[in-house]
Amino acid sequence: MVHNVALVLGAGGSAGQAWQIGVIAGLAEAGLDLAEAADLVIGTSSGSTTAAQVRSGIPAAELLASVLSAPVQPVGQHRERQPSPPMDTVFERMRAIGAAATSAADLQRAMGAFGLESDSRLGPAAARQRRALVAARLPRHEWPDRPMIVVALNAHTGELVAFDRDSGVDLVDAVTAAIALPGGAPTHNINGTRYINGGVRSADNADLASGYANVVVLSPFSERRGPLPEGQFEGLRRFPGADLASQVEALRQQGSHVEVITPDADSRAAMGTNQMDPATRIPAARAGFAQGKQEAARVTLR
Repeated sequence: MVHNVALVLGAGGSAGQAWQIGVIAGLAEAGLDLAEAADLVIGTSSGSTTAAQVRSGIPAAELLASVLSAPVQPVGQHRERQPSPPMDTVFERMRAIGAAATSAADLQRAMGAFGLESDSRLGPAAARQRRALVAARLPRHEWPDRPMIVVALNAHTGELVAFDRDSGVDLVDAVTAAIALPGGAPTHNINGTRYINGGVRSADNADLASGYANVVVLSPFSERRGPLPEGQFEGLRRFPGADLASQVEALRQQGSHVEVITPDADSRAAMGTNQMDPATRIPAARAGFAQGKQEAARVTLR
């Protein structure tokens, strides 16, 4: 294999994104700097925000300090909240879409249609505010020089779109598209095409790391157990090949050395049951940092 290390950052909401930063900082503290080692970084959903932060050139310790110093704002007071239906309603629709789907492609098209259907209710102001929020989160608005992929889906066709610096799309737009939760946030319009969250296809999209000798996956929820609301991406129906276990097995069969990090017991407790609650960010980041330092003794690169 020509390429050496791919870092895969999966979906996980506010809690999972903060946990990923904590893990990366903990690994770096223990001597494994994935931000430096990774030849490719792949981000799905909130993992796309992590990817942009990791590729910003800011040291992991500083990224962690930024999370830990941010003011805590519970869900009800968080400034990013937009008028939307109760999330239970969104999750119920996701469950219905998953139950009716006959294939992965069918599910992706139906979820795209759900996102497009919701746009009229959410309105253009919500789309503008969403993009502004993403811009405020990213330390750099330019694509990094080193390879990075941000995963989204074409809402009209359900097809995979892997945005990178050669896509001709602004980084802020790519990340805004990548986090557009169907029904909960507007689809994102880029040059007349609308996009939804890449987590609809897979919570991690680890298969995009094919061809890399080493693949490290930070997956906040793919192997999560516990009372999370049904219908969220980690609970969305997965067809064969879309789940992390299948993707990891396929990578290993191709010759990749794959390391998977999921939240340990302390991290799961810190992340709670509502992945979207900003109040979970500080405890999740702290727990991730402690876990990252421990994981460094296990994780190896070849």
